[in-house]
Amino acid sequence: MKTEVREAAVVTVAVALSGLLLGVLWAWLAPRVPLVGDVVDKSWVVYLKDTEGEQAIGVDGTFALLALAFGVVSAFVVFLVRRRGGVPLVVGLAVGGLLGSLLAWRLGIWLGPEQDVVAHAKDVGKGVAFSAPLELGAKGALLAWSLAGAVVHLGLTALFGPRDPDPYQQGSYGAPQT
Repeated sequence: MKTEVREAAVVTVAVALSGLLLGVLWAWLAPRVPLVGDVVDKSWVVYLKDTEGEQAIGVDGTFALLALAFGVVSAFVVFLVRRRGGVPLVVGLAVGGLLGSLLAWRLGIWLGPEQDVVAHAKDVGKGVAFSAPLELGAKGALLAWSLAGAVVHLGLTALFGPRDPDPYQQGSYGAPQT
C-alpha cells in the first residue's frame, strides 16, 4: 500500500506540473474578446466592441477542450507506466488534474492581456479596440481534466488491465482439487 500511495503522489505532482503547459496553451490559443474604451461624462467606460460576439464562450471552450485532451493524455501515460491501476493511482490522477487545472487557469490569466481594462483603455486611446483579460466564466471547466483522466484511466484498466483469476475455473467450492 505504501508503494501505491508513493506512486499516486508522484502522479499527482507530475500531472499538476503539466498544468503549466495547459496554461501557456490556453493563453496562446484562446480567442480574444475585443473591447473599446470611451469617455462619458469625463470618466472612462469600456464596452464590448462586438456585443454579439462569441469569443467569451470560446475562451471557456478552449480551456475545457484543452483540459479534456490533457486528461486523456495523462490517463493514457499513467496507464502505460502502471498497468495494474489501483484506487490511489486514480485518486492521484484526479487530484493532480484538478491542481493542474487551477494552476493553468491562474497562469493563463497572468500570461493573458492586461487585467486593468480601464487603464488599458486609457493607454490605447478612445475608440481603439484592445483585448479583454482572459476569464474563465464556466468554473466547471476546471473539473474537465480530472473527470476525463479518471474515466479514461478506469476504462483502460477495465479493458486492458490484468484480470483476476476466475474462481469457477479452479473447481467448485468445497470440492477437492484434482
